[in-house]
Amino acid sequence: MPTFKAISKSEFEHIDEVFEQLFVKVKPKLNGDDEKNLRAAYKLALESHGEQRRKSGEPYILHPLEVARICFEEIGLGPTAVIGAILHDVVEDTPITQAEILKIFGPKISKIVDGLTKIDGLYNVESSPQAANLKKVLSTLVEDVRVILIKLADRLHNMRTIDSMPRHKQIGIAAETSYIYVPLAHRLGLYNIKKEIEDIILKIKEPEDYNFILGKLKETEGDRKDYIEDFFKPLKAKLDHLKKDTNDRFDYLTASKGADKQAFDYRILGRTKAISSIYNKLKTKKVPFEKIYDLFAIRIIAQIPKEEEKNICWQIYSIVTDVYKPIPERLKDWITSPKGNGYESLHTTVIGPEGRYVEVQIRTERMDDIAEKGFAAHWKYKGIKDSNNVYDRWLNNIREILDTQHTDAIEFINDFKTNLFSEEVYVFTPNGDMRVLPKGATALDFAFDIHSDIGYKTTAIKVNDKIVPMGYKLQNGDQLTVITNKNQKPTESWLKMVVTGKARSKIRSSMKEDRRQKGAMGKEALMRKLRNMKVGFEENVDIIVKQFGYQSRPDLYFDISNEDFKMAELKIFSVENQRLILPEKVQTKGNAAPADEPIKSTNPIVKKTGKSNILVNDEPIDLYKYDFAMCCKPVQGDPIFAYLTAENSLKIHRLNCNNAENLLMKYGYRVLKAEWTNLRNKEFVVDLMIKGVDSGIGVIQTLTSVISNELGLNMRSFNITGKEGYFECKVSVLVKNKDQLQIALIAIEKLEGIYEVNRIEK
Repeated sequence: MPTFKAISKSEFEHIDEVFEQLFVKVKPKLNGDDEKNLRAAYKLALESHGEQRRKSGEPYILHPLEVARICFEEIGLGPTAVIGAILHDVVEDTPITQAEILKIFGPKISKIVDGLTKIDGLYNVESSPQAANLKKVLSTLVEDVRVILIKLADRLHNMRTIDSMPRHKQIGIAAETSYIYVPLAHRLGLYNIKKEIEDIILKIKEPEDYNFILGKLKETEGDRKDYIEDFFKPLKAKLDHLKKDTNDRFDYLTASKGADKQAFDYRILGRTKAISSIYNKLKTKKVPFEKIYDLFAIRIIAQIPKEEEKNICWQIYSIVTDVYKPIPERLKDWITSPKGNGYESLHTTVIGPEGRYVEVQIRTERMDDIAEKGFAAHWKYKGIKDSNNVYDRWLNNIREILDTQHTDAIEFINDFKTNLFSEEVYVFTPNGDMRVLPKGATALDFAFDIHSDIGYKTTAIKVNDKIVPMGYKLQNGDQLTVITNKNQKPTESWLKMVVTGKARSKIRSSMKEDRRQKGAMGKEALMRKLRNMKVGFEENVDIIVKQFGYQSRPDLYFDISNEDFKMAELKIFSVENQRLILPEKVQTKGNAAPADEPIKSTNPIVKKTGKSNILVNDEPIDLYKYDFAMCCKPVQGDPIFAYLTAENSLKIHRLNCNNAENLLMKYGYRVLKAEWTNLRNKEFVVDLMIKGVDSGIGVIQTLTSVISNELGLNMRSFNITGKEGYFECKVSVLVKNKDQLQIALIAIEKLEGIYEVNRIEK
């Protein structure tokens, strides 16, 4: 919650100045009641937020004003969204009600504010009502996507100012942002926002790596500018010649046919890649910063009429590849087949000066606007002839998921996130119609994408005239034929064969309906049995459920129908006054509690004694039962967090563990703050992968000597394999802390013949 402190006169003057600057920018776009509503929104927000302050200490009202500016300037939204952004926290954090917003501003703005109010705090997945709440927000999304766009602006500003938050809060916010908002920004085409947020997340999770890359980029900034100029010099004359010829042609067409005056121009720029993108390259390629050559991309942007776009872009591509040798396999044509979020561009990689690989992006001003502002820019151009609404398919998928019942919030959020896949595959029906599915989608996903009834009845699928498993992963260009049988029904194993939200939700729906029908038959059978036993149904069914360890009545009915529960088992009961009575000393089945005792929940955390080198929520961890996660094997000095397991013990994970985002997002209520303290001589197991040239002479001896004698590390295991002059060695060593590990990595990498040594990230 915001803190409170009176706003000074100078602060009020500053706030007023910020609003007036925003008003001047938005004014050219105002129509009708926009100006009145904009000033009313500012006045209401200023009065409502009053003395509220953010964690940074600044007046809270500056936050919604900045969110409004981001919506207008960086995303490209209009006055209605700006007004909604100014009001986005009013109902959530002040006494103002939704009814008052409706009365003052009308239904359109009220609906946006209502959606923004509901979306806050959705991702605490302890209870199923969160799923229902999220569904309300997504229902607003499919009707008015501005709700999500404003929320993205809100999250962007919160991330930009996150330094004022405690570190453990930053970690939780970063996890939620990475899990939900990053793919959402990508899916909506907001690449700049996505990249900036990813950089901030990296700064939170890996501050040392972030600052290292940032420093290197600053050091090499001048060299990059010089290189871009050298790259462009041989292209300029050819591009200028294309410009002259094209404009001469346009002039001829204008004169001869009386067409509108047209013109072609271009600009070229170099853009440094995101720090997070460079970090991922360093991590995956396992090379030093100096060996990463594609730190930037060169972009050639043409100002051209839409009907000439494809032709001119390919001509520019021809000029670039005439001057520099292209790498054919790196050509990506997103002009002919735009990405699912509307992104259009030609990407190619060429060998530039000094033999360096250079990525070149070729696009038009319209394409660049869409690439920069995504969904909002798409709607700006939707009136252009032949423009396809690339978001309709995605929004339709969301509508289908909203219509499906889900077991819990996690299941629903996972289905929703599946629809945020950025990479896509393009496949074809037997008639040649193209279908677009997320990368990783299977042949069975394709069947459900065509139609739910086809998916339900699928017995086999042909890809390029060959029968394939239903779990076959689709490749670009595949042509599929689905073979069906009217008696076929989905099974639980199908859920492992699909990745799309639509397919998963339809399979679950079918299985639930099948379970419901079988359950109805099981219920009828139980009712007949209880009648024969001369006992009432409603008075006794819950006794049976509890006695035999079922979670619910439907589970019991389903097992009866499948004959997994035999009616003969009811003979353990005696009957008295039309009620089932469990005789004393009869053992309950499985883990069920006796009928007259409630089933107990998990035990409290087991405490033990000892001296700690970790604090969990500012308490010594040795007060509790705990161990270190084997998935990431933390060592002293690694950023860490504690996770409360289902057994009520603590697992210590590294913050950059592959499982961290999933745990922090889905089970945030089980995550506790953890930090190292009281550094001492405890040792931790670390796995290293060492690669190098196998000279055949003393490799093992050299490595073991350096690790054991020079570095003084104890080895737990050592495994080496070699082939054709190359070797890989996996060694487990004991280290005291992260600094000792770093010293070991550097020392081993300096050995002759070693070209790579890394801590194994599981």
